Amino acid sequence: MNFKLKGALGALTGVLMATTAIAQTELTVYTAVEAVDLPRYKEAFETLHPDITINWVRDSTGVITAKLLAEKNNPQADVIWGVSATSLLLMKSEGMLEPYKPEGVEALKPSFYDSEDPPSWIGQDAYVGAVCVNTIEAEKHGLAMPTSWKDLTDPMYKDMVIMPNPNSSGTGFLDVSGWLQIFGEEEGWAYMDALHNNIARYTHSGSKPCKLAASGEVPIGISFAFRGAQSKSEGAPIEIIVPSEGVGWDMESAAIVAGTDDLEAAQKLMDFAVTKEANEMYNQSFAVVAMPDVAKPVEHFPEGLEEAMIENDFEFAANNRARILEEWQKRYDGKSEPK
Repeated sequence: MNFKLKGALGALTGVLMATTAIAQTELTVYTAVEAVDLPRYKEAFETLHPDITINWVRDSTGVITAKLLAEKNNPQADVIWGVSATSLLLMKSEGMLEPYKPEGVEALKPSFYDSEDPPSWIGQDAYVGAVCVNTIEAEKHGLAMPTSWKDLTDPMYKDMVIMPNPNSSGTGFLDVSGWLQIFGEEEGWAYMDALHNNIARYTHSGSKPCKLAASGEVPIGISFAFRGAQSKSEGAPIEIIVPSEGVGWDMESAAIVAGTDDLEAAQKLMDFAVTKEANEMYNQSFAVVAMPDVAKPVEHFPEGLEEAMIENDFEFAANNRARILEEWQKRYDGKSEPK
């Protein structure tokens, strides 16, 4: 090969490499999904779209929500993935979401996507409140098995209960919002006052209270049902209690951030979010998913939980979020773990 041809081929290779580098799109995706689950979503999507790279920015729901609101006038994210529907409704009201109708969205349950056309957000799966009780620790401390939320206010449970802080945890917020809807405003806050007397501490993670109950660090953790089922399948001596008054719940949801510079790539991620493949992946961590007839039975998932899910007023939760969180922090934040 002569030097001229070799040089020309080298130059062409350089141009092709540069073109490939330019063609690669990077999406910044804010998420509250458990860190252990993120690699499989990334791998599945990037296999379909090798020209797009997902860069996750992960934190708890409350932190992600606060971050997005703080960046409202200078958005840093392209897509929101696996953040509570109540948070996305708030952002929609602030004009922060880019409406988009993903291909195939009609295959989802109607309650799992925004009713406007085009929708501003789509739901992925539902996480449902429940109580994890370590049976060994409960027996050791002489604790009766609770059957209702109000049971947890009994003085026998003093310093025996852990729950998530709703300012940082979506699970914590669905509990608080749920209690205010179940009991009404006045009685709901009175309930939380009484429960606070028995709280050992508030965590900044929705799954942590159940994990701590599973490990025996605390007898009772207010968490979400799927985490309890996972802990039980791992051999933890826990019972998952569905309180008789009903349980709050929320959806992990996805949306495009208004103003993204990579709209086409963001739309492709939303298209992926509504596929059967994605819903089957959600089912690995959640018993209730957006697409009908996809979810397989989950071992140890408590009976009657779906029937106990309250008729959730997402608009109430979204519209009153700031007020509720401010009041909660004023009353109870003294027992929160350091961030």
